[in-house]
Amino acid sequence: MVESQEQLESLIEEWGFMPFFKNGIEGFSIEEQVAPDLLFGEHGEQGAWQWKGPIISHWQCAYGKFFCGKAGFVSLRWLPDFINWRRSLYPIDSMGADAIHILDVLVEHESMLSKQLKVASGFTLSRKRTRFNPDDPASPIENRRNGTAFDSLIAALQMGTYVCIADFEYLLSKKGEPYGWGVARYCTPEAMYETDWAEAAGGRTPRQSFDLMAAHMAGLFPDAGKKKIERIIGT
Repeated sequence: MVESQEQLESLIEEWGFMPFFKNGIEGFSIEEQVAPDLLFGEHGEQGAWQWKGPIISHWQCAYGKFFCGKAGFVSLRWLPDFINWRRSLYPIDSMGADAIHILDVLVEHESMLSKQLKVASGFTLSRKRTRFNPDDPASPIENRRNGTAFDSLIAALQMGTYVCIADFEYLLSKKGEPYGWGVARYCTPEAMYETDWAEAAGGRTPRQSFDLMAAHMAGLFPDAGKKKIERIIGT
């Protein structure tokens, strides 16, 4: 059972892939590896949820919504193959104009808090799908670029490994103590790690990268089965 940030970092390095939440492969998550009272921190103590930012800052792994749309870590050792495979599944040209625009804005600024990126990309903070029409109150205006739409697009960009999370920034109490869930600061893997990922993949095809990752996962979890491993790595 993981009892410290250092132990969790070592496990991420050993396994290479580490979803935060349960995912269908028994034992393959921070949620299952960390004691319940350490998962989100209790009684003023920090837990795995608060360790995310410090772990990211050590530059040994990437963090984002990489696993079935949910968050987790990928070690730098496996990140080139992970990117090689995922970008073949999610070609940026197929993700739509709004997703491409968000990525372009992020590349221009290198890193941005989620709220900053949302506004700079032309999305509203409101999650409502319609907004008030002052010219015709009975006919609301469609709010296509609403907050929910942005959240879906930024999650898809993370699944495609075009975007990762560089840090979490917290609100401060009157005593100067951080609180809340933390606000994600987004960036691209290229900006964060200054790496040519195609070169780092060593000339392997996306399928070869997938096969390497799947074999590694099968060695760690021999009872998981091919379909569960493919679901985690390949979707």
